[in-house]
Amino acid sequence: MKLFRDISLIFNRQMQLLLRNPVWIVVGVFQPVMYLLLFAPLLKPALGVRTNAEAYEIFVPGLLVLLAIFGGLFQGFGLIAELRAGVIERSRVTPVSRVALLLGRSLRDTVSLIAQAVIITLLALAFDLRVFLGNLLLAYLMLALISLMTSAVSYGVALVVKSEDALAPLMNTVAQPLLLLSGILLPMTYAPGWLQGVADWNPFSWAVNGTRALFRGDLGAPDVWQGLLIMAVLAVLAVAWAARLFAKSVR
Repeated sequence: MKLFRDISLIFNRQMQLLLRNPVWIVVGVFQPVMYLLLFAPLLKPALGVRTNAEAYEIFVPGLLVLLAIFGGLFQGFGLIAELRAGVIERSRVTPVSRVALLLGRSLRDTVSLIAQAVIITLLALAFDLRVFLGNLLLAYLMLALISLMTSAVSYGVALVVKSEDALAPLMNTVAQPLLLLSGILLPMTYAPGWLQGVADWNPFSWAVNGTRALFRGDLGAPDVWQGLLIMAVLAVLAVAWAARLFAKSVR
């Protein structure tokens, strides 16, 4: 019970800080919106689909996963600033759970991501995208798990490197191949066979395929439940690892 109270305390504090400067939500969604407006219209002839709706059913899910991955992996910069300012150090004298210090922040990041995802989805509806509400909510659950996992990883790495100069190239080095091998912009079905084989080992590829299946209304597709299961397991492992690092750093 104390853990949930501590998580709520940290989460509320982090949300207050976010809402004091909500421009970051707009900044975070700006690049995906540009992709939606300027890149997506090129996909109909490129993919050989009949309607814009079919093109957006392929592109928008990938765009949302892109937002979840990048949005989560770069949250560690804020934690490094808190480390430098002594915020984490002062947490040593508080009775707040060390796990709550992580989960409160990661849940804030997840809420911010879902808000951005809603904005992108609403804009995509103007371009003939159609998706069932139940499927959309499951897709948001997939995004939430991705955000929880990637933000926890970012916080854990930030506690290890303690430097923006080290965190930035490290996150970029990890993120780029993961993104390219997940079929975010275009499905991996268009890739050569060997590249599809490599992509099968990328967990985000399963998440993208599952999210696309939800957007096209195929709730019973194996990709949906496989993607949710893989993301849930990775989220638990990432949170457990990062929480352990939090416990060591605030001991």
